Amino acid sequence: MPHSERLVEFKTSVNNKFNVYNSLFLNLPYRDIENVGMLIPLLLDQCQKGLSSGLNPQEILEGFFQNYVEIKSEKDQIDFMFKIIQYVERQVVLYDSVEDAAFPKLQEHTSSLSIKDYFQLVDKNKSWDKVSKKLSTFSARLVLTAHPTQFYTPAILDIIEKLRSLILEDKIDDIDIALQQLGLTSLINSKKPTPLDEAKNIIYFLRHVYYNAVGDLYSYIKENINKADFENHNIMKLGFWPGGDRDGNPFVTADITKDVSDELRVTLMKCYYNDLKIIQEKLTFKDVQEPLQKLRRNLYAAMFDSKKTVGYDDILQPLLDTKELLVNKYHSLYLKDLEKFIDKVKIFKTHFATLDVRQDHSKHLLAVETILKKNKLIKEDINELSQDELIDILINRYITVNAADYSEDIIKDTITNIKQLKGIQDANGEDGCNRYIISNSEDIFSVLFVFGLFRWCGWKKEEISFDIVPLFETMIGMDGAENTMQTLFDLPEYNAHLERRNKKQTIMLGFSDGTKDGGYLKANWAIFKTKETLSKVCDKNGFNAIFFDGRGGPPARGGGKTHRFYAAQTKTVANHEIQLTIQGQTITSTYGTKEQFIHNSEQLLTAGLSNNLFGKENVISKEHRKLIEQLSELSFGKYDALKQHDKFMPYLENRSTLKYYQKANIGSRPGKRGNKKKLELSDLRAISFVGSWSQLKQNVPGYFGLGTAIQTIKDEGRLSELKKLYKEVPFFKALMSNSMMSLSKCYFELTSYMQKDEEYGAFWNILHEEYLLSKKMLLLISGSKILMENEAISRESIRIRENIVLPLLVIQQFALQKIGQDKGFKDEYEKIVTRSLYGNINASRNSA
Repeated sequence: MPHSERLVEFKTSVNNKFNVYNSLFLNLPYRDIENVGMLIPLLLDQCQKGLSSGLNPQEILEGFFQNYVEIKSEKDQIDFMFKIIQYVERQVVLYDSVEDAAFPKLQEHTSSLSIKDYFQLVDKNKSWDKVSKKLSTFSARLVLTAHPTQFYTPAILDIIEKLRSLILEDKIDDIDIALQQLGLTSLINSKKPTPLDEAKNIIYFLRHVYYNAVGDLYSYIKENINKADFENHNIMKLGFWPGGDRDGNPFVTADITKDVSDELRVTLMKCYYNDLKIIQEKLTFKDVQEPLQKLRRNLYAAMFDSKKTVGYDDILQPLLDTKELLVNKYHSLYLKDLEKFIDKVKIFKTHFATLDVRQDHSKHLLAVETILKKNKLIKEDINELSQDELIDILINRYITVNAADYSEDIIKDTITNIKQLKGIQDANGEDGCNRYIISNSEDIFSVLFVFGLFRWCGWKKEEISFDIVPLFETMIGMDGAENTMQTLFDLPEYNAHLERRNKKQTIMLGFSDGTKDGGYLKANWAIFKTKETLSKVCDKNGFNAIFFDGRGGPPARGGGKTHRFYAAQTKTVANHEIQLTIQGQTITSTYGTKEQFIHNSEQLLTAGLSNNLFGKENVISKEHRKLIEQLSELSFGKYDALKQHDKFMPYLENRSTLKYYQKANIGSRPGKRGNKKKLELSDLRAISFVGSWSQLKQNVPGYFGLGTAIQTIKDEGRLSELKKLYKEVPFFKALMSNSMMSLSKCYFELTSYMQKDEEYGAFWNILHEEYLLSKKMLLLISGSKILMENEAISRESIRIRENIVLPLLVIQQFALQKIGQDKGFKDEYEKIVTRSLYGNINASRNSA
């Protein structure tokens, strides 16, 4: 369908409906202040006019208080601003609900390739044999992470779901009541969530969305693929980081890991119990009642007591026996319903989602060094050993460790955690927890320390049922990745370990810290080249490379249009599986409903499969590679100069919301790694780094340096080469398109008052000039007249969302100005800044 039809549908199903329900919402009385909601459109108008005419946020709000609401007391003004913030963040919830409700209708007018479209293409190309073979082994894994940008409570999630269904039916009276409920329900946590709380919030989606969505997607593929014996229950897998990701959250302990693994299993038993109950109502036949009733009793017990477990075979076998009886004695009545349930059991087994463990390499270094000292193998420092001596100790030396023998919490917990993993596998199955990921991997010891720790914690070499996954996320790590992996493959003991792990080596590549370290283009290009190199080295050694992408929400953290990214990969990159993290608001915005989950999962599958089977093969010529390399280095030079600027970190600390992320009850993790008094970029978490630029509406990590790089090549008289690169290399085009998304969410007018700042004015101008240049250059090489020219729906959605939160952003900047002036009410203004984070985070949907 043409884009125009989709835009008409968007205006009907989203824009118009939101305007109707928003007017209803803004008329609701709220917290003893009449007509607050009615003043929001007026405040928006004043913000837009004021900023476009060069007024700063303080001038805009002081004028508004004086001319429109006559609030003279500063205390009353602060109270009013809090009310505005509360209204705006609920407007965002309403808009989310309207847009999500419209999703199925909008997809009727999309050109995206669904599984149905894909199968029609296969039929046309007469290539069922090739496709069936690929689908029988291909897999996509979505790994859910607990990032502090996904913080809606279950109560709010339920209201959103209720609103979504009511909007679909246009039940205006019920919507009115639901909006009143939304107005009176707190959107934020009264205190910081624990890691277990965060895990439970994500498990909410597993239970209420993904359980049925994955099952339905698998059923559709199975029924429509031209292969009678198709059985690939791993085609869409789920992974889980909350409760296992220690690097992401140092408050995660061995106890938390155990509790989350129990929560995953117990929740799955509830899903199975509900499905079984529905099936039992249909299978009223004598011979099938007793085995199903026994299974139901077992599931019921396991739902309420985490100590009682039901094994995979104990769930599956009664269902298979029942299937046989239905076929042989009961005319296959309700067989399809039973088979759908059996497929779900084969997909989710007893684990629901695979709980990954992740820790930073430095923590393992500390643990190994401390253990070696205690066992008198070194005196003080691990560097006393040669590389060969250390390898021999890690691979062959038998050391018994007990957590109680050590005083440091991190060492005690590392030992306790590794020792308990066998028990988690016993309860949830091996698929329940079988990967150990090492952040900041830069050499062979990132992997070998973990291998050694497993051995010392009681695991026999030949029984380590875990994939040890290096995460290369820095430029140094990526540059040395080939040598690191080849050295590991050359070790007979590690080689044998991979043989036992089905000859697969999973390797994680981190976009977030890579971008923070190397800038947008250099990081993405480095990751691409690293994938090519590692694909070769794995293949040469007889192993399948499985790449796991640490992709965040916004383009600056590897996000953006995921389908476009994977469809642009070349055949030089191993493509046995697609694995990626789903972070922050992306969980709700991209995979938050059954329809969204199925659509976007199909996009992943078709992107991965089409790469191998259809269309023109993606190839990057030597000339194009050389040009990307030049652009990469030029953009990095500009970005690195910005990082080295003496105002770079002070600007973030004193003119952005950086330090307020940690004050918000958004997530349980600290805002930075380590405990240094002076904030350093290397210690700064990518979320707060990227998120702070997003709150400023400057989005620096998503494009900075591109304008200078392209301009430099253009000035050499090579504009035609740049245009050809954009046109002919899907990988480069995908990166530039994502960068244009970052640029489209910029609004430098919000902070233009900073150009007069004595301390930071010159720095602000550097940012602004590169923004203007990057926008100009990307439009030039793409041949577009406006940013996101061919993405009218996304463009319109961004426009509406940015308008909703503009009053909130102006209030945020006003509060930051007041804090800087230090004239009183500092605590209250700091609370305003902290409180204003939420609405903007949610409105952006992929801000961090």
